[in-house]
Amino acid sequence: MTAHEPFSVWAPHARDVRLRLNGEVLPMRAGRGNWWTADRVAEPGMRYGFELFDGEHWSKTLPDPRSTAQPDGVHGLSEVTDPDHAWTSGDWTGRPLAGQVIYELHVGTFSPEGTFEGVIGKLDYLRDLGVTAIELMPVQPFGGERNWGYDGVEWHAVHQGYGGPEGLKQLVDAAHDKGLGVILDVVYNHFGPDGNYNGMFGPYTSGGSTGWGEVVNISGHDSDEVRAYILDAVRLWLADYRIDGLRLDAVHSLDDTGAYSLLEQMQYIADDVTARTGVPRYLIAESDLNNPRVITGTDGGGYGLAGQWVDDIHHALHTIVSGEDHAYYEDFGSLDALAKTLRGGYYFDGIWSSYRGRTHGRPINTAAIPAHRLVTYTTTHDQTGNRARGDRPSMSLTPAQQVLKAAVIYSSPFTPMLFMGEEFGAQTPFAFFCSHTDAELNRLTSEGRKREFARSGWDHSEVPDPADPATFEASRLDWDFSEEQQEIHAAYRQLLHLRRELGLARANLSKLLVETGTEEEKWLAMGHEDVLLVANLSEQPVTAPYGGELIWSFTQPTVELDRTVLGPWEFALVRR
Repeated sequence: MTAHEPFSVWAPHARDVRLRLNGEVLPMRAGRGNWWTADRVAEPGMRYGFELFDGEHWSKTLPDPRSTAQPDGVHGLSEVTDPDHAWTSGDWTGRPLAGQVIYELHVGTFSPEGTFEGVIGKLDYLRDLGVTAIELMPVQPFGGERNWGYDGVEWHAVHQGYGGPEGLKQLVDAAHDKGLGVILDVVYNHFGPDGNYNGMFGPYTSGGSTGWGEVVNISGHDSDEVRAYILDAVRLWLADYRIDGLRLDAVHSLDDTGAYSLLEQMQYIADDVTARTGVPRYLIAESDLNNPRVITGTDGGGYGLAGQWVDDIHHALHTIVSGEDHAYYEDFGSLDALAKTLRGGYYFDGIWSSYRGRTHGRPINTAAIPAHRLVTYTTTHDQTGNRARGDRPSMSLTPAQQVLKAAVIYSSPFTPMLFMGEEFGAQTPFAFFCSHTDAELNRLTSEGRKREFARSGWDHSEVPDPADPATFEASRLDWDFSEEQQEIHAAYRQLLHLRRELGLARANLSKLLVETGTEEEKWLAMGHEDVLLVANLSEQPVTAPYGGELIWSFTQPTVELDRTVLGPWEFALVRR
C-alpha cells in the first residue's frame, strides 16, 4: 500500500469489502474496475488488512495483495511503508550488464547472520574477489522463516526476517557506495502455497499447473490487473528500491499469449526508469526455450532484454568434467558439445534432444547479439539445490577440476556468474529447504521431493527433509577456509582479475577462436589473437598445438612457443 493515498484493493470476487485498520473496521465502496476504496488515507506505520464478503460470510482479515511490508509474516496484517529513504549513494551512475561479474547468493545462508546486514558485511570481500554485482535470490515474503524464496506470495513486499523493506534499501545503498550493482531474482510464474490469499480477491491465477503452482493469469479474463500487479512490482524494485537489474525466473512458464508480451512490457519499464534516472536498469531472463527472441532487440522483433541464463554451456562443461550423464545431461558429455556452446551459446539450436524427445531451440545470430547477453556459470542455486542431497560440484571435484571449470567460464566473452561459496570450494551443501506454517504442506513437500528423486534411483534416506531445520543449517556457508580452500579462492580471484586486465570479454562470438582436439585428446583452445586459454578436459596428458608465453596457471604446465603440454585437468592462459 502506497503511503499518502486512500486505502484501496482490487477485489472482483467479493460482494463487499471492509478495511480493518489499527483494530477499527471501516466500510469500503466499490468503484470502477472492481476497485474498492475507503475514506481513510494510508500513513506510514499503519497496520491493516481487508475482509471479504462472499454473499454469505465474511472472511478473516487478509493481508493486502499489494502489501509492501508483512512484519508478522504472510498471514499477518500488512503495514504501510514510507517510500522515502535517506539514500547515501546518490552519485551511483550504475553499470550495464556488459562487463559485469555476478555473484548469486541466498540471503538466509550466505552469512552467519542470515540477513541483509550480514550481506553488507561481506561486500568488501566480494569486491576484492572481482565481483561487480550481487544477485539476491528472491526476498519476497514466504511462509515461515526458511525458504529458497521461490514460494513468495506478496510480490511488492520484502521478507521481514531478512530485514524487511528498509533492510533491503540499506543493502542496495551500501552496495552502490562500494561500486557494486544489485540484481534481484523475482518470480512471476507462480505463487507460493503458504499465505497465498490473492485468489480470494480476484483471478490472479487461471488454473493449470506450472509444476510449482497454478498458472498466473496474464492472458485470460481480468488479466489486465494481474499484469499491472506484476508491472508495478517491476517498477517498484527498479525505481523505489534502486535495484539495478531483475532476474526473471522461468519465463518459459508464463502463459503469455498477448499481442504485447509481458517481457516486452517489463523491458519498457526498465527503459523508462533508465531514461528518468540516467542510471542503467536491465532485465535478465531464465528461459528454457533457447529462443534468441528474448535477447534480440525490439528493432529486430525481439523483446530487447539485456540477458538470459544459458544452461547449455553449464551442462556441456559439467558433464565433460564430472562424467555425469543422467536426466537432462544425457544429450551432453562430448568435447564437440562444449565447443558448440562456446561458439554459439546454445547447444540446442534446432537439433534433436533425446531428453525432450523432440527438436529444440533455434540459433543465435552471433554477429548481431553481443556475447555478454548470455550469462554463464559453473553452477547455480538450481544446479546445486535441485540435486537430491544438494551437493555442490566442489564436494566431488578436485581443486584442479574446479579451477579449470572457472577458467573456461571466466576466459569466455559471456557474462560470468558465481554461486556463493564456489569461489573457495565450499564443502557445505545447498539443499532445498522450506518452513511452511502448515504441517501438511511440509509433509507434502517432503514426500514430493522423495518421489521425484526415487525416479532417478535415489534412496529416500539420502534426500534431506526440506522442512527439517537441520537441512537449512547444513546449507549455511562455512567461512572458515582450509588451506586448500584458500588456494581455490586465490585462483578464483586471480582469474577474475585477469579477465578484466586481459580484456577477455571484449570479443563477440563471431570473432572468438574455439578449437578442440579429439575425444581421445580432449584439449580446448579458446580466446583471441593475443590471449588464449588452453585446457585439458580429461584425466590423460595432452599436447595442444597452441603455445606462447605463459601468463598464469593454477598448476605448472609446459608452455612452449608452438605448443602447450598439459597434465590431467590442467590449463594455461598464454600470450600468443
